[in-house]
Amino acid sequence: MEPRTVQAYLEQGPAPRPGRTPPGFNLSTTQWLVWSLATAGKFFEGLIVFMGGIALPLVTRQFGLGGGETGLLTAATLFGILIGALSLGGLADRWGRKPVFVGEMLLLAVALIGASLSVSPGMLVISLFLIGLALGADYPTAHLVISEAIPADIRGRLVLGAFGFQAFGALLAMLIAAQLLSLAPGPVIWRQLYLLPVLPVLLVAWGRLSLPESSHWLMSRGHTGSAEQALGRLLGRDDIRLDAAEQPGAAGEPIEAHGNWLFPVHQRRTVPGHNPGEHPTAPGDDWQLLFRGRYQRATILASVPWFLQDLSTYGIGLFTPVIIAAAFGAEDPGTTFDAQIHNLLLGARGTALVDVGFLIGIAIAIALADRLGRIPLQIIGFIGCSIGLLIAAAGSAGASRNLPLIVSGFFLFQLMTNLGPNAQTYLLAGEVFPTRIRGLGAGFAAAAGKAGAVITAFCFPVLLKQIGSERLLPMLAFTSLIGAWITWLYRIETTGKPID
Repeated sequence: MEPRTVQAYLEQGPAPRPGRTPPGFNLSTTQWLVWSLATAGKFFEGLIVFMGGIALPLVTRQFGLGGGETGLLTAATLFGILIGALSLGGLADRWGRKPVFVGEMLLLAVALIGASLSVSPGMLVISLFLIGLALGADYPTAHLVISEAIPADIRGRLVLGAFGFQAFGALLAMLIAAQLLSLAPGPVIWRQLYLLPVLPVLLVAWGRLSLPESSHWLMSRGHTGSAEQALGRLLGRDDIRLDAAEQPGAAGEPIEAHGNWLFPVHQRRTVPGHNPGEHPTAPGDDWQLLFRGRYQRATILASVPWFLQDLSTYGIGLFTPVIIAAAFGAEDPGTTFDAQIHNLLLGARGTALVDVGFLIGIAIAIALADRLGRIPLQIIGFIGCSIGLLIAAAGSAGASRNLPLIVSGFFLFQLMTNLGPNAQTYLLAGEVFPTRIRGLGAGFAAAAGKAGAVITAFCFPVLLKQIGSERLLPMLAFTSLIGAWITWLYRIETTGKPID
């Protein structure tokens, strides 16, 4: 059999067959296992982050926290996600996908236990930061693990299918919180909220240990034999023979030294981001590739819309319970614990209804991403987000607030953001960069998004109190329109194209 590329084998599927036929969902058991275990990270993010929005008022009450300390608790997880995506995502390019894929779950379990046992605000902040660090590492890594293990024709649907489990996690968080608050409305119930996911997280870590390493990554490192073994395990085949001619250090290929690094002669003209005749960069220079040449455009497309999208997505997602409770709950929830629980229940139930839009939006994105393309859906989604926020703002205006209008606006926002930018930014970030810097680029884009989320966590409560939702929501609507414009200006369509 003639040698082939990794992607060619992935397109062919787990069993040899004559000719090139559309792969559909002809995946091996191991490929489905890869996908299933990757979905868990997104599920845990939705569960833990949005459950934290319910836990926050109870934590604030127990420790007697002020506004600044409450903002720090809110931002700790999001800031951890930012740092995790920015720093740990790049490690998947250096150490391999699997070590990071497993390690992040172990870190998450330890951090959740620490949060549930916290005896001081400082210990809780550190634990929440570590939770975010683990979840941030999963942003690029889960995408890479899926996209490097499946055919291009269905990559968008499966990546977004995994991403959609964030919505299931968020919805389940609201339902669990509402149930616990109804059955056992104690002031320390927030500890149970953080302890509940620990065992599932450990089971996922154990499952990820059984997965093969990414053959794309192994080939990018020149490990042809290991890549053949890993791909054979993935597809359940014993006839894998990969083409090593284009890999660094291929047999019989002239090698040139550049500093402490060795490169094949032909790569002097093929390293991404370099002009003919330039020396290729060493791994320490990978960051520079994100901000020059053709990859600068990819970096802008992957990161700026994600930043703008997270400004509103996390603002609405984290504070929908607060907005609904403030508008329609007890007048002074701080006076009694019962009044506070009443408001939390009202906010949780209202948010659960809004989160149905999250699920519908993701379902539409999965159905259309590989048909209409990433860019059209992202632009349409941004515009729809703006309309939804303006509807909610109209419902918030005046002394007599309109609950159906507010919920309808938030529902439309959740539907359109998950049809568009919340899903498509995640998808594009893992597709517009080459294998060598894919983890780094996707991690940088995710970190840019979480920078927007951190800003929201710090500023949203203050602005909500000072100017009210009727003024704040139109400001977020404007940032959504900017996101649509940036997407169009720097558009790169990746639908149906090979991962490399």
